[in-house]
Amino acid sequence: MADSLRQAKDEVVICRQCFRFADQDPCPICADKRRDKSLLCVVAESQNIPVIEKTGAFAGQYHVLGGLVSPLEGITPDKLKIGELEQRLKTNGVKEVILALNPDLDGETTSLYLAKLIKPIGIKVTRLARGLPMGADLEYADEVTLENAILGRKEIN
Repeated sequence: MADSLRQAKDEVVICRQCFRFADQDPCPICADKRRDKSLLCVVAESQNIPVIEKTGAFAGQYHVLGGLVSPLEGITPDKLKIGELEQRLKTNGVKEVILALNPDLDGETTSLYLAKLIKPIGIKVTRLARGLPMGADLEYADEVTLENAILGRKEIN
């Protein structure tokens, strides 16, 4: 078992573009020329990406924050990949950012923080539609609910 863990550790890398765990850098999604580079989906963790990918409703790229802003737990924006997101938005021709964050207090806090950061850059900011119940985790959502949430996303005012 220890050998298996060492092998997994050696084979897993973090993509320098989106910050997801993958077996190559850039990850297959970032390396795919067919993906829409003007559409960026921001998620909290790597495990959120396969859930969204299963729907087949999203063909853009991703950015993994590495968590959510949570003042009660001492997680501030500087502890997440928010600075890297800001740099990416200024240099990569992104026209829309979809905030695909959990609909709970930390997800809302992070969404509002990101919307205030991104809007002055002139990029459209949307979030998943409210087909997801409050307090739910994305990784437990069924494909139909998540697909409807992606297709019915709304701009944050």
